[in-house]
Amino acid sequence: MTITVPAKTPPVSFRPKQRLGFNTRVSFNEADGPAQGLRDGIELFRAAEELGYQSGWAYQRHFDHYLSSPLPFFAAAGQHTRRITLGSAVIPMRYQDPILLAEAAGTTDLLVGGRLELAIATGNNAAFDAVFGAVDTDARTEAKRRQARFLAAIAGEVLYTVDGPGQGAPEGTELRVTPHSPTLRGRIRQGSASLGSAVQAAELGIGLIAGTVQHDHDEGESFGAYQARCIAAYRTTWRETWGTEPPPVAVAASILVGTTDELRAKYAAYDHERRTQGIAASRPAGALAPTARTTQPPGSQISPVFYGTPDQVREAIFSDPGLAAADELVLFLPPAFGLAENLRLLADLAETVAPDLGWSPAG
Repeated sequence: MTITVPAKTPPVSFRPKQRLGFNTRVSFNEADGPAQGLRDGIELFRAAEELGYQSGWAYQRHFDHYLSSPLPFFAAAGQHTRRITLGSAVIPMRYQDPILLAEAAGTTDLLVGGRLELAIATGNNAAFDAVFGAVDTDARTEAKRRQARFLAAIAGEVLYTVDGPGQGAPEGTELRVTPHSPTLRGRIRQGSASLGSAVQAAELGIGLIAGTVQHDHDEGESFGAYQARCIAAYRTTWRETWGTEPPPVAVAASILVGTTDELRAKYAAYDHERRTQGIAASRPAGALAPTARTTQPPGSQISPVFYGTPDQVREAIFSDPGLAAADELVLFLPPAFGLAENLRLLADLAETVAPDLGWSPAG
């Protein structure tokens, strides 16, 4: 998506961006291998912190050339950074053991000094039942059940009271997750792809991060318009439910600032690939080929790619209802881009566009 008329003054409805982040899949290719991909991922977080980014997010994806277990990665990345928050975007709850996840999350959060931000999802994807095991109910219902159990566990609630011998603790012992990070519950977000999930996040009292795929929009409704409607519903529901102002909302988007003709051509090619291949676009060498349709199924859509000159990208952000409504922008990095390319993207956005969005670098 390119806009031809540059502007440096945001519209009245534009919310200044409190934070700037990025989202990476921590991918690896066949030639360099997974160890190098993990090391490059840590370096990306370290360098982003130096650029002033406030948040870094990593996507979870099983059985492919991407990060499958975010929490050990965050524990490692946290030892090489000091300020930047470390977030999962997203962890699908369908295949998580909620108590084990709560234990790992609490441990990781304590190791990184309270900088963990977990984004979780309750979608209906059940592609790996053959590996993780099927359940008696549908995938979304099961994911919501596990989400509720997880939220209770990280909140420090009693999970079980020992009521007899042979149960690993004296009778009457109240079992809670340990080690417990007392503030972690306030840093959980829901990865939202629909109005219903945005409302659910507000009702649960957790934060919101809107992603690059959505469904259940009205016919003819643009991605940005529906995203803005979901964000508005989240904020309204939060105020009605809790009587307080909602926490800042993050939005992930492909925002590629091209400071040279060569870069703009490269980003235009990525835009074409994403529009024609959908979420299968930009796969690292050796990654699995998609087995399903590459276009989005009826009733769903993927976010546009905002690319062009700094002026064009700035105006595109001002003009998009979803990006305008967000408090935090999270730059979605193309999975096949290498470390140097990703660092260039982060630097160009931070130096040429982000200051005009009301953003100030951390540190």
